[in-house]
Amino acid sequence: MRVTLWKGSCFYLDLLKIKDPSFIKQLDIQELEALAADIRAFLITSTSKSGGHIGPNLGVVELTIALHYTFNSPKDKFIWDVGHQSYVHKILTGRANQFDTLREHGGLDGFPKRKESIHDVFETGHSSTSLSAAAGMVIARDIKKEDFYVIPIIGDGALTGGMALEALNHIGDMRKDMIVILNDNDMSIAPNVGAIHNILGKLRTSDTFQETKTNVDGTFFEELGFMYLGPIDGHDVEAVITNLELAKRVKGPVLLHIVTKKGKGYQPAELDSRGTWHGTGPYKVETGSFIKPAKRAASWSSVISNELMRLAETDERIVAITPAMPVGSKLEKFAKAFPERFFDVGIAEQHATTMAAGLASQGMKPFLAIYSTFLQRAYDQLVHDVCRQKLNVVIGIDRAGLVGADGETHQGIFDISFLNSIPNMTISMPKDEVEARQLMDTAFAYNEGPFAIRYPRGEAPGAQLVESTTLIPIGQWETIIQPLDAVILTFGPTIELALKAAEQFELEGRHVGVVNARYIKPLDETLLHQILKQKIPILTVEESLLKGGFGASVLEFIEANNYTDVIMHRIGLPDEFISHGSVSLILESFGISTTGIVLKIKEMLAQSEKLRAKRL
Repeated sequence: MRVTLWKGSCFYLDLLKIKDPSFIKQLDIQELEALAADIRAFLITSTSKSGGHIGPNLGVVELTIALHYTFNSPKDKFIWDVGHQSYVHKILTGRANQFDTLREHGGLDGFPKRKESIHDVFETGHSSTSLSAAAGMVIARDIKKEDFYVIPIIGDGALTGGMALEALNHIGDMRKDMIVILNDNDMSIAPNVGAIHNILGKLRTSDTFQETKTNVDGTFFEELGFMYLGPIDGHDVEAVITNLELAKRVKGPVLLHIVTKKGKGYQPAELDSRGTWHGTGPYKVETGSFIKPAKRAASWSSVISNELMRLAETDERIVAITPAMPVGSKLEKFAKAFPERFFDVGIAEQHATTMAAGLASQGMKPFLAIYSTFLQRAYDQLVHDVCRQKLNVVIGIDRAGLVGADGETHQGIFDISFLNSIPNMTISMPKDEVEARQLMDTAFAYNEGPFAIRYPRGEAPGAQLVESTTLIPIGQWETIIQPLDAVILTFGPTIELALKAAEQFELEGRHVGVVNARYIKPLDETLLHQILKQKIPILTVEESLLKGGFGASVLEFIEANNYTDVIMHRIGLPDEFISHGSVSLILESFGISTTGIVLKIKEMLAQSEKLRAKRL
């Protein structure tokens, strides 16, 4: 019996009934096109409430329908590179009825999730990983003598990542059966850059394709060992299906070059040239205007970018580098003001980091603006090329700490732990705009190695800037409240929590100190000695992993200096991947809150009093 999903005024009620994608094979082309229209309407309506990656998903509606029409998931394996464009796949595999929980704590993940569905065969969140994963799957398939298709879907932006090119090189040489879908929408998060982007542009705009929509000369991919099919209009579902069927008959690796429009079907997203509609919060469907709370202050990214521009105006050695994040890191104004000193290298974190090292080796002052979650992709370059040579690279670690809705793959909670172990690295985090200015001035005046400045997602506190600044000596902390009964050591956004906790104790007649440990590495050893000699309870608080984190460094200092009878506890994130959800909810669940700090300090004070009584 044929299933009709799009009839009626409440289309989404029928989409909610989908259990698996098998129904799709019963539909003809016109019905598939109608299904595509309904899925677009559903996506626009649902993400207007929850936010999410609307632009990428509107662009792959027909492609996803064609994939499920042509192949048999989960036997055949779809691997969504980055994974932010998997919403249509989730709808067709029976998860439309969970979209009201999208990216909420305990709800539907915004990326592929193996525990969520058997149709999510590989989890992704960062770019350029799908081809390597696919190579592993086809090798396993052939060793086990199994029979299924492996279909990685990778965007033209992700194709600029070095890992993707390494995989193309290997897959072409192996000559094993694989169907690679190149989803070419001429965009990454921001407009694409680079030579590969230019090659695809020539294929996409060739006279042959524009006039006849037939295949053109794909020499670049053919020389790598792939059969090239394309470019193909990714919004012509019949054409996509026809070429997928052809690809199934090809022996060896084949690459289908599918041309799509990011944001297809929703004018505000279609007209977006900056990446604003790549991922959004809630918005009004009728106007495309975003629903945002009233801003109190500039974002942390803007604060750091503005300070960078201020410094660059008087120091021509300063250059800015970003791996495909000029919009997110608020570097567009810098790029306009100093075009010869701005470099968007595409999705290539490793290259960006060693390029910064090369610049620093020649006396330049590079600023590498990079999200915490993406910095981990350049770990070897940090160790081998930057820190080992003590090169003066300033690293702006954006989105440091929890990021919320993007979840496990994007939480910026690992950088302290992995940077802490690298010699010659300085790690800092400002508490407000004034301290950010001071740390930026200090970083660019520093000549003894790399200097990292962490800053969170969202708004800065709104502190009033002053014209003149003073440098902050490396490793020097700030005592905000003098300790007497106990002390809290923390930094960045958790300082506010510590201050509120201290206020509560003040009302009870107890004096809990608060120290701004703005240098996470190196520690302020002088101040630590002073505190430890007071023999008062010490609590460290950090919005990062406890393993290898700031508190762990304090513990190491205590042990190395033979301090005994020290009451110390740490509040932070456990040794696990942190799921998606609101930042405040996640923090509260792990005790990183005023309430959590107060409870822990009370426990420590009680413990301290028991020890004191025993000594007496």
